[in-house]
Amino acid sequence: MKRKSKGEKVLQRDKLPDYRLMEQIQKGDMVSFNTLVNRYKNRLFNVLVRMLDSAEAAEDILQETFLRVHQHKMSFDFRFAVSTWVYTIALNLARNELRRRKRVQFLDIADFSNRLKAPEEKVDNSSKLRAILDKAVRKLPEKYRQAFILRDIDQMSYEEIAQILSVPLGTVKSRVNRARNMLKNMLKPNMEELYELSKGSVFTLGIF
Repeated sequence: MKRKSKGEKVLQRDKLPDYRLMEQIQKGDMVSFNTLVNRYKNRLFNVLVRMLDSAEAAEDILQETFLRVHQHKMSFDFRFAVSTWVYTIALNLARNELRRRKRVQFLDIADFSNRLKAPEEKVDNSSKLRAILDKAVRKLPEKYRQAFILRDIDQMSYEEIAQILSVPLGTVKSRVNRARNMLKNMLKPNMEELYELSKGSVFTLGIF
């Protein structure tokens, strides 16, 4: 009988649902683990970047997240979604990092502003719009920022977010609505510019 190549095994794993991947991961299958990592790493990285305002920190947390997923694979509870478990680990690590920053350093406002400035080179409207919105999102208090990013940027359901944040469903909806209102108020001075930039842009958020 012909043995399956590594490429064929990867293709087979790509078609498996998360819980089947976890079953294989618990048996020590690294192909399944790498498939799970590839399935979530980009989405998770985008969430972490917006939470931490640092690609380097986001990458570190991302690696630590999947390290812990592998280390604690046998403790996974199949009553819950794999995505919920992975996001919970990542956001707990991100919260710890944010608390550590508050203890050891103060944010250099001048440096922060400089890093947020768009480069002088020509930038398309979609990039400008994203930069303005991301800057506003970073100003949200942590609990509102988390809920908003997971719901309106990562497009997760309210139920999933409630499980990840370990708060009631009503609290999640309240935080998302509160975040949207706060963003509307922050963006009012830029409303005309945002409207012009949004023309023809594929990047939109449900706050207007």
